[in-house]
Amino acid sequence: MKKHKKFWEWKNQVEPESDQERVLELYGQIAETSWFDDDVTPKMFRDELFAGSGPVTIFLNSPGGDCIAASQIYTMLIDYKGDVTIKIDGIAASAASVIAMAGTKVLMAPTALMMIHNPMTMAYGNHAEMEKAIEMLDEVKESIINAYEIKTGMSRAKLSHLMDAETWMNAAKAIELGFADDILKDEKREASEIPAYAFSGKETETRLMNKITAHYKPVTKAMTPAQAAAIPAAKDVTPATAGKTYDELMTRLNLIRP
Repeated sequence: MKKHKKFWEWKNQVEPESDQERVLELYGQIAETSWFDDDVTPKMFRDELFAGSGPVTIFLNSPGGDCIAASQIYTMLIDYKGDVTIKIDGIAASAASVIAMAGTKVLMAPTALMMIHNPMTMAYGNHAEMEKAIEMLDEVKESIINAYEIKTGMSRAKLSHLMDAETWMNAAKAIELGFADDILKDEKREASEIPAYAFSGKETETRLMNKITAHYKPVTKAMTPAQAAAIPAAKDVTPATAGKTYDELMTRLNLIRP
């Protein structure tokens, strides 16, 4: 018997009883029956998914495929007890977009795409057979809308219109419409970069005030000569502030306040 190549692969498979996060790649065509080397049946997917527990991250890149197979995988993922994070790193089109809706959290790479459209089929026969095919496609569409509606909260009429128009969404648009939750972040870059606007205006003003008061003492008008003599001499100042009194610096600070 020929051993078929899986369109999914575990990147980080752990012990069955472990709660460590497992990472799965789901790439390629989605099929009910394995005809080619890039297909897999939902049964094979289920056996692997439920072989362990704990959180699962699924990297998804698929042009779609069989809507019934996608429905089965979608059901498996929502029935799975652990958190399911879907990370779309390429495309989640057609039936693959249905699978994406099963994620506890759906993240998209900044360059990723999602596409939704009406289901399609092939039919042969007389007008009665064509009418049956149309009725079947209408019901399949309604079942797909169920998944989109649960995830996005959009009206069925709006979702139906988006499917009629074959809607393509980049990450920002998918988030705006509710099909995704966030954009994948580069944690390495965020950890190493601190933007210039990291501090609020109030924090900046407070820091400046602390520096001023550390170098200067305010002039007390009702102070006796003995009290004035008891105040420690001011610290050395830089040439940029040399000769400036506390009151002068406060006046300049008030001028630059918003």
